[in-house]
Amino acid sequence: MPLSRKKARVEVSKLGNWTLRQSTISRKFVFANFVQAMRFVNRVARLAEAAKHHPDITVNYNRVKLSLTTHDEGGLTIKDFRLAGRINKLAK
Repeated sequence: MPLSRKKARVEVSKLGNWTLRQSTISRKFVFANFVQAMRFVNRVARLAEAAKHHPDITVNYNRVKLSLTTHDEGGLTIKDFRLAGRINKLAK
């Protein structure tokens, strides 16, 4: 079941650097070069696969944008915020 807008705002505030828009949360990451960006994407892919919850990923040279929503639930769920938190740890 999707989270209420109020609950989604509370959850996104805990993440830092993630933006809430409609039924999606997203974050942009910038790396020194393309290779570092792709290493990060591959780490995110392994994490997402293990969680069986996959972000939309956009790569533009050294910039990566990740967007999360739970498509089969029709909006944001706690799964999105948990995965975002794990991704934050990867980015450190």
